[in-house]
Amino acid sequence: MFVGDSMTIGSAGDFTWRYRMWQHLCALGEPFAVVGPRTALYDKESGGPVSHAYAGPDFPPDARRHLAGWGEGWLHMAPLIGDAVRAHRPDLLLISLGLIDLGFYTTAEQTAENLRGFVGEARAANPRIRMVLLPVIPNVRAEHDLPFAEQCADLNVRMSKAVADLDTGASPLLLASRPDGYELLSDTYDGTHPNPSGEHRLAAAFADATHQAWGVGGPYTRR
Repeated sequence: MFVGDSMTIGSAGDFTWRYRMWQHLCALGEPFAVVGPRTALYDKESGGPVSHAYAGPDFPPDARRHLAGWGEGWLHMAPLIGDAVRAHRPDLLLISLGLIDLGFYTTAEQTAENLRGFVGEARAANPRIRMVLLPVIPNVRAEHDLPFAEQCADLNVRMSKAVADLDTGASPLLLASRPDGYELLSDTYDGTHPNPSGEHRLAAAFADATHQAWGVGGPYTRR
């Protein structure tokens, strides 16, 4: 199950990195299912998650499932994840959250506590669930807002500590590496949200992390 903010839900006309990951998993030829309570993209004109205008016409409805929201972060997902895991029964969560929290809602310290709460709720619903977390990728705001940039860096340190503290044999927790070669100028369309190149890099970060750490799937190949 994909869990994330605006970078994960995507907006009308996007492929999304979820699509790139689906393509990657399909190419491996092993059985899998994408689960989650939502399927829509965010529609900027209406201001809500009501679009199904994915750029990839071959992206089937079942594979579009996710738990992601425009403007939603750890603060919002922590109360939702338990019910989502119980209802949809994922065994692996691919999570990209944190930037929106720091931008609008919580400090790095508060965000890290919400992360820990999220992990606890997910495990209460499935004690054997696996989770992969992506570090926060500072957006264009960090280039001129030093306190925000410092908060992004602080949260990544706290995320690393949380993963080390909370990782267990029964329910492994993994912090992926920052997407290899990811640059705001070339991999986003607005300094925050991934363009097609950025989508591939985000998918690769998750695919390579699960393969290298757990032997799940295979190395990411751009298609």
